[in-house]
Amino acid sequence: MYAEERQQAMAELVARRGRVSVNDLAHEFAVTTETVRRDLSLLESRRLLRRVHGGALPIDSFTVLEQLLSDRDAANTEEKRRIAVAAAALLPDAEATLVIDAGSTTALLPEALPRDRALTVFTHSVPVAARLAELPHVELHLLPGRVRRNTQAAVGVETVQALSRIRADLAFVGTNGITLAHGLSTPDQTEAATKSAIVGCAQRVVVMADSSKIGQERTIRFAALEDVDVLVTDDGLEPDRRTELESVGLEVVVA
Repeated sequence: MYAEERQQAMAELVARRGRVSVNDLAHEFAVTTETVRRDLSLLESRRLLRRVHGGALPIDSFTVLEQLLSDRDAANTEEKRRIAVAAAALLPDAEATLVIDAGSTTALLPEALPRDRALTVFTHSVPVAARLAELPHVELHLLPGRVRRNTQAAVGVETVQALSRIRADLAFVGTNGITLAHGLSTPDQTEAATKSAIVGCAQRVVVMADSSKIGQERTIRFAALEDVDVLVTDDGLEPDRRTELESVGLEVVVA
């Protein structure tokens, strides 16, 4: 089967079945998972499907889809733990004030934080707050707002207003997608407003995103690449994409 035939068959299979995993596609078409990922990237660029963690979805289903936090927690866990450790290493040696965004990668940051200095932490994430509450060296502030069930994060006008009164040393933010053209993006408008406020309240902004998010675009942009300072990701980042990101002044740390 020629590549063009395989790609068309993949698009038709995804449209027919709904969500299909990379491993299933590799088995179905007797190719490597790397080949499948390249095919899916090409098909997404042609707007024939939408890539998600570990697979693909029909293009018309994505606008109403948002993965539950529990589903995202199960994806790329080891990579996310390495990202959390590398992100925590960016903290200053002295006391610091942090803002930690909601997300499956940022949720792993509390266990990686250094224990030898006092930290003041603001967060709108219920899971992050729960993990920080037991740490004696952390002064925890839980931001107000309506808690979304999908992300277990407080959002809304109250959340944004509270963030506007904060000046943090570092903000750690998650994202559903990151590209040169669209910046950092997420599917939900209220989540995007909160993430924008987090980006705007810190002297230094660290994006924590596994490599599957890079090259992806979601509906709502919440920051341009110029608005953030560091991207911490895993070693699945393709060299060409790293070069592109660094070309606009973004520091890239590979965990």
